[in-house]
Amino acid sequence: QVQLVESGGGLVQAGGSLRLSCEASGRTVSNYPRAFSTWAMGWFRQAPGKEREFVSAISRDGGSTYYADSVKGRFTISRDNAKYTVYLQMNSLNADDTAVYYCASMSDTGFVTTVITSAFEYDYWGQGTQVTVSS
Repeated sequence: QVQLVESGGGLVQAGGSLRLSCEASGRTVSNYPRAFSTWAMGWFRQAPGKEREFVSAISRDGGSTYYADSVKGRFTISRDNAKYTVYLQMNSLNADDTAVYYCASMSDTGFVTTVITSAFEYDYWGQGTQVTVSS
């Protein structure tokens, strides 16, 4: 059993920054502390009336990252396996970034682009955190 809890969302002006966090907990993490370090982690977002879209992903050891073109150069994903937490630093935010942001986990079987960018491949999801960028 895995719970993912996002935090750090809020209202920010265009051009501003936010840092999202996603902490893993639950029986699996408690009983198998190394489990988190075997998961690839991803961030997705969903704006009103739109489908959920991939934002970024990071490999289990943090050595590989991948970004959607729309956020490349503005967002940075990182993780702290000792804290069971993944982060998304978001800079130069604009109105198009307004959405509910979700983190998700999957077993890292090679960090293949077509896999890590697909929401269907992820096993566990957080409840989401709202990010609103005012113009």
